[in-house]
Amino acid sequence: MKSLRPFAAAVVAAGLLCACVLSPGQHMGTSSKGPDGIRTLGNDQLDLVPITPKLIAMDRAARAESGAIPAALADYRPPAYTIGPGDVLYITVWDHPELTVPAGPQQQLNAAGRLVQSDGTLFYPYIGTLEAAGLTPGELRTLISSKLARYIESPQVDVSILTYASQRVWVTGAAANSTAVPLTVVPVTLNDAISQAGLNPTVADLSGIRLTRDGVTWTLDLDQQARGTVYLKPDDHLYIPYLDSKEVFVVGEVMQPGALDFRTGSISLSQALGRARGLAQTTSNGNAVYVIRGNKGLDAAPSVVYQLEARSPAAFAVASQFELLPGDVVFVGAAGITRWSRFVGQLLPFSGIISNAASAGNDLR
Repeated sequence: MKSLRPFAAAVVAAGLLCACVLSPGQHMGTSSKGPDGIRTLGNDQLDLVPITPKLIAMDRAARAESGAIPAALADYRPPAYTIGPGDVLYITVWDHPELTVPAGPQQQLNAAGRLVQSDGTLFYPYIGTLEAAGLTPGELRTLISSKLARYIESPQVDVSILTYASQRVWVTGAAANSTAVPLTVVPVTLNDAISQAGLNPTVADLSGIRLTRDGVTWTLDLDQQARGTVYLKPDDHLYIPYLDSKEVFVVGEVMQPGALDFRTGSISLSQALGRARGLAQTTSNGNAVYVIRGNKGLDAAPSVVYQLEARSPAAFAVASQFELLPGDVVFVGAAGITRWSRFVGQLLPFSGIISNAASAGNDLR
């Protein structure tokens, strides 16, 4: 029995050491303090940053800068609409109905339209084949008028477009109807295209709309677009992502841990804790509320762990201004007495094994 006592003492000491170092909410490893209170943890893979009003102000400034409409989009102004293959034109020659509606007044308007062929040409009486593609409706009107002047004195010509088919943008993803939206003589904006395609607000992520143009993709927040106008260009592609990839995770000493999704541009730390039904009053450590934000390239930059000292009610005013990002993990550590209780609960069965082994050793003597 005496020979087992030093072994048991060593086991207890090792267990206490592990409890001190590895218990959640107490220590996250050795750290060195850097500028602005940022601590780099011992494994050089994490930065520990306290959540303060200064940090929130810096974060807001960075978000405002990144949320602004890129200059390449904000500065774009669409040129005048030009006719292209697939467009259907309605050409009116005043006082000459035989040219405007060849089959008479009983002919339907759409049937009187003139289709621009795949090679960009169309046929018109007295004139023959015309190169229409690349011309604005006004330029085509001038061309037809000059050609008809050989046969008609002072012709009055008007050109309008019945069907727009040559210039389109695509809206896909969490839209009510993934569709091609035609561009018209009236410039089409980002909001116009989304309104025409429709969307399902219960599954659509309005803060992560992706616009692809000429091989370049931008991520836009629909709420931000209310402050500016983005005009669309032929062959633009709009993708509306789904909400299933927009989650944060709340774990540890909270009443209802789990994954939380959100539809707006962001969710605050206090909102996430509130939806998790708050901190567990009897087991949580108010000084151990962490937001773990991973980084895809750990070899280039460390991940960041933000710490909120939530012992004071005033801390939740700060938490209400700290915005989480998709994929963030909110971890609430356990209080010291809770860690000790759990350690003892884990140690007691092991102590029973030692006692049984000691008894068996005595019986063998």
